[in-house]
Amino acid sequence: MGIAILFLVFAVLLAIGVPVAFALAAAALATLFYLDLPPVVLVQQLAAGTGSASLIAIPLFVFAGELMLRGGISERLIALAASLVGRLRGGLGQVSILSSLFFGGVSGSAIADVSAVGGTMIPQMVKRGYDRDFAVNVSITAALVALLVPPSHNLILYSAAAGGGLSIADLFAAGIVPALLMTVVLMLTGYLVARRRGYGVEPFPGMRALLLRLVSALPGLGLVALIFVGIRAGIFTAVESAAIAVVYALAVTGLLYRQLRGAEFIAAVTHAARTSGAILFVIAAAAAFGWLLAYLQVPAATVQALQSVADDKAAVLLLIVVSLLLLGTFMDLAPLILICTPIFLPVAKAYGIDPIHFGLVLVLAGGLGLVTPPVGSVLFIGAAIGKIGIGQALRTIWPFWLAGLAVLLVVAFFPQLSLWLPALLKS
Repeated sequence: MGIAILFLVFAVLLAIGVPVAFALAAAALATLFYLDLPPVVLVQQLAAGTGSASLIAIPLFVFAGELMLRGGISERLIALAASLVGRLRGGLGQVSILSSLFFGGVSGSAIADVSAVGGTMIPQMVKRGYDRDFAVNVSITAALVALLVPPSHNLILYSAAAGGGLSIADLFAAGIVPALLMTVVLMLTGYLVARRRGYGVEPFPGMRALLLRLVSALPGLGLVALIFVGIRAGIFTAVESAAIAVVYALAVTGLLYRQLRGAEFIAAVTHAARTSGAILFVIAAAAAFGWLLAYLQVPAATVQALQSVADDKAAVLLLIVVSLLLLGTFMDLAPLILICTPIFLPVAKAYGIDPIHFGLVLVLAGGLGLVTPPVGSVLFIGAAIGKIGIGQALRTIWPFWLAGLAVLLVVAFFPQLSLWLPALLKS
């Protein structure tokens, strides 16, 4: 009965529009009352949920991303992408996808990606004659690449939800190949859609312009190398790399590009504080929810339930993926990671699925929920930028969503795509 109360209260509160963090905390409190446990347990678990030192990296990476966003990095990355892939059919759409790969390596956030790249590219595409639905759909699905490349704070969150024993360096390395695969598949999809709609291409600016744009964008791209190489080589931890990323972002945007002035800096601090506060509150509430899941032995019951309907690893993995896709339509990515990791990770381990590989599957499956209603935050932001209704975007998003689904299934059932690079770097 306790399990039913926990999930029922949470589902009802979500359905009536209560924010996720409050719904998680209220569901946990209601269950504590039912179980006749002291309410102080909720306070203890809320505090314990944000007590992990590795979580310090999240607000620091968010702040670094905000500095890069407002300090001229995004414009230079978009200019470089335009030089590289603008000549392909549907040139500006291809630019948007490649820019998302570049900027994702700076921000590590799908929402920041669609706000920065989409905020620039969607109006440009509309101005150049592209349909609004195409401009929005290509931008919001491309933003999912940011979930997989360093410094993805969602992978850091998964490591914390898994108990902190997973290597963040391995998770970062594991996300690179799937991110590149997602980029290629989305570019191919964009090419096919653009060809069917008769979109044109962008002129090649010449090798000199390409080299100049590359040189101009290198300091921004250097942040990715700094974070990844530094953590992978053991020079600094994830938290230390996040602090270094902030200093690096300040140096590049304030001293080198000289575009980060007082107003932009204050806006970056304000927005980073709000975003970090919201993320950490969700983490704290999800920790209390997760403690009750463990107390009520939900993970063990889930393992038994799945073993009763499937005894094959591939079948179990497929059931988990379908469950994550369904849950992702109703839940934002951060609470999805925090709630589903303690439930499904023991199942994955029981069937011999590597935890690093499972983390990529979890984040990618949950990420697809960001572009599907009713809780599709990336979809809503992209539609607002493109000034179209959600229904109009959804009618034509299916080629891009299916492309993302195809990548998810390939990553899920071919684990070496995500595991060979971490293994190679260890050897």
